[in-house]
Amino acid sequence: MNSKKGLLCVFAASLLFSTGGLLVKLIPWQSLSINSFRSIISVCILYAFAKVTRQKVKFTPGTIAGACIVACSTTLYTAATKLTTAANAILLQFTSPIWVILFMWLIFKEKPKKLDILTSVIVFCGIGCFFLDGLGSGDMVGDCLAVLAGICYGWIFMLNKIPGGDPLSSTLLGHGLAAIVGLPSLLQETQFDSRTLTAAVVMGVFQLGIAYIFLTVGVKYAPPVSASLVTGIEPILNPILVAVVVGETITGLSLVGGVIVFVTIMVYNLVSAQLDKKKEASPC
Repeated sequence: MNSKKGLLCVFAASLLFSTGGLLVKLIPWQSLSINSFRSIISVCILYAFAKVTRQKVKFTPGTIAGACIVACSTTLYTAATKLTTAANAILLQFTSPIWVILFMWLIFKEKPKKLDILTSVIVFCGIGCFFLDGLGSGDMVGDCLAVLAGICYGWIFMLNKIPGGDPLSSTLLGHGLAAIVGLPSLLQETQFDSRTLTAAVVMGVFQLGIAYIFLTVGVKYAPPVSASLVTGIEPILNPILVAVVVGETITGLSLVGGVIVFVTIMVYNLVSAQLDKKKEASPC
């Protein structure tokens, strides 16, 4: 597979991920129940994928740590989408590159560049807009969970940095853990009409299971910066789908924060790509 096909896989994953906000809003269950149900389906799909591709599921301290990160990321995002607007949840999760910069600095001792620091400061200003808005709208808890989801999602891109880590194993085990954690809540649900079940099955099969297969395959071949730019479709399409189908809209201050976060991270990726090209082109 070449880089173009890798980017297509990442693009397909982003399209599928973008349906998450709408599906969470359509399913009348508790967030833990939703995440458990979709994770059960996803585990089956990922396990089948591992078997077909002859990839072994590894049980190491690294993959278990990664599994906890994956489980926290999916659980927190689902809860955040229930408690705040879909736009707030996805845009705050989209801050994950900033947390990658911070963790690479604090844990892996990779000193951030001036561009990294400037980007982080601007993004944190955007996050501040969300929280100022949340104080008045009552979405503060959901916004906080969305930020935590972004922190965990940032760690997903560093699974290979964890000693003994393996992205596919951590993803499969993480979804299994999320399924177990939410199972008591799922067993208490009483609404299992056709619309609810259809949305839940679609979420498990496409928005989580197949989407993660596309992502794990795509990131192996797509250039990291190009892949991150392609994923920018998710925070745009996600709230649009919710607005069109459910009628949910984003408030003015949150919109300002969302624009700051989205534009800053996209510009950061573009500038980083240009700087990397210049380094490669410069003589040794």
